[in-house]
Amino acid sequence: MKPRIQSTKFGAITVGGEELPHDVVILPNGTVRKRRKKLSKAVYGTSHTISLAEAEHVYDQARHPERLIIGTGQNGMVHLSPEADSFLEENGCAVLLAPTPEAIEPWNAAKGNVAGLFHVTC
Repeated sequence: MKPRIQSTKFGAITVGGEELPHDVVILPNGTVRKRRKKLSKAVYGTSHTISLAEAEHVYDQARHPERLIIGTGQNGMVHLSPEADSFLEENGCAVLLAPTPEAIEPWNAAKGNVAGLFHVTC
């Protein structure tokens, strides 16, 4: 069962009643994992650009979701690299990018094979 997100603030997100002090990936089966930002930092020097490697990792971990909801941070700083965007599009994975506080409602309302990636700082 997909866990609900209750809230977010700078540096944390509350998922399933538990406040987590780091970025998270939520898989369609409800598993919540710490985001592997190093996959993007290795390429871009920042976690604000999601690399192809990170997009592939999330897509594979989530077992090929139909949709990926990305919380782009409290101020909306995160974006997909062109390669990551192309990869997800080519694999039929629709993407919603929104500042993390605005991504909570679509996440909580989402049905079906949906994964989430939520950045909790800028």
